[in-house]
Amino acid sequence: MSFGRIRFLFLIFNSAPARQRLLALAVAGGFLIHNSFAGGFQVNLQGQRQIGMGHTGTGYATDAATIFFNPGGMGWLDTMVNICGGVSFIIPRTQYLEAFPGTYTAEMIHNTGTPFEFYYAASLKKNIRAGVGVYTPFGSRAQWGDHWKGQFIIREINLKTIFIQPTLSWKINEHFGIGGGFVIATGDFALRKGIPVQNLASEYGEGNLEGNAMGTGVNAGIYFSSDKLSAGISYRSSVTAKVAEGDATFSVPGYLQQYFPDTRFSASINLPAVLSLGLGYKLNKKLTLAADINFVGWSSYDSLRIDFESNTEKLEDISSARNYKDVFIYRLGAEYFLNTKITLRAGIYYDTSPVPDGYLTPETPDSDRIGGTAGASFNLKNNLRIDISLLYNQTQKRTDTNLETGFSGTYQTKTVVPGVGFSYIF
Repeated sequence: MSFGRIRFLFLIFNSAPARQRLLALAVAGGFLIHNSFAGGFQVNLQGQRQIGMGHTGTGYATDAATIFFNPGGMGWLDTMVNICGGVSFIIPRTQYLEAFPGTYTAEMIHNTGTPFEFYYAASLKKNIRAGVGVYTPFGSRAQWGDHWKGQFIIREINLKTIFIQPTLSWKINEHFGIGGGFVIATGDFALRKGIPVQNLASEYGEGNLEGNAMGTGVNAGIYFSSDKLSAGISYRSSVTAKVAEGDATFSVPGYLQQYFPDTRFSASINLPAVLSLGLGYKLNKKLTLAADINFVGWSSYDSLRIDFESNTEKLEDISSARNYKDVFIYRLGAEYFLNTKITLRAGIYYDTSPVPDGYLTPETPDSDRIGGTAGASFNLKNNLRIDISLLYNQTQKRTDTNLETGFSGTYQTKTVVPGVGFSYIF
């Protein structure tokens, strides 16, 4: 490849609008998980029993996972100590089709995400309980490959997060309880994207971003229970995840390195607040129904700002619009006590996308989705229970053109999520 062509590509890439759009999307991708499971970049896999019931749990306290779903419900756990945990296996299949009249297609490289959860709840004194939850509400991997059509927007993202939530709950009387917890959020990510400049071997450049994020928040709830009816309201606050000293490295031809120096960067993103209302109703001794409505405050994610420690003529700080919108998630679930050894569950939900037209990207090829769930518990000896769950969802096909990059196409995702967990009480 001639030097003239290299310089031509370099100048195209480094025109301010094009460069800023591509780099902004690159860093944004470091925060955004592959959204094969939930709208935006949220992962709703925080309890195996609850997953089996459509991920309901705000108004129906079943085990220590109520630390996440509604801390006010901890007082209705009927043992001194309740421990539960589990892991889910997110198996997505995402396809891309080039906008008409193009015929190019691509499929995201197959990877499996493994979010987990662990909860411990214990009675301190009469009507007072304490506990801790450790869970992963954001985290997965998206890998489109190094030579696909959108490589200059994203090649690969790998995100891992852990939320730690110490919690207290007070059962005020036989009908009402309140609870709350402080959330400590930590995580790390890695991102790769192509840079449209080539060396003498016709290999495109690459940008790599890595960083650790920290943030804090709260989770609080109120719980009501009577003979047959239970209800709850919970609020999980927004968490601002901040990267203080991320590493940005660039692989480009030597004569371009002065424009792409290895440097540090800082950034932050507002993860949305979630307000949930839930009901549980015991139809009879064997069958219980549950319903949740989640209001997710995605409008807090209106932009992404990136500060590079070292700026050059071609590497400037970034401000990129996102303009997400607030959405609702609707959930229904059922639990059936077959016998003293086996409990069966099923559920369904509808999850609306917060990504407006004009802002769809390969990092979050999001669309409205409907999902179905199933699950079961098997009671073993010594107060040990094994829980299993299975979730399937599918997005609607969605075609869009991103306003910043001009990248167009149609996306659809189908996801299978098996899960397994345990519960131990004493």
